[in-house]
Amino acid sequence: MSKFTLEYWEDEGWFVGRLVEVPGVFSQGETLDELTENVRDAYRMMLESEPTNFVPKSSNRIPLEMNV
Repeated sequence: MSKFTLEYWEDEGWFVGRLVEVPGVFSQGETLDELTENVRDAYRMMLESEPTNFVPKSSNRIPLEMNV
């Protein structure tokens, strides 16, 4: 089981959110519970459409600061 961060906000009566760790996984719902389930579905669909080996099992990470 993987753990992710759901970031969400309200927009015109809808809960809109994204998975912070997975760019491109966004969804919305009328309730927070519906948003949570819709984001899970979006993540599942992304996994089904992408090869599961696109990220190597071993990788390195470093902090990166950027001025935008």
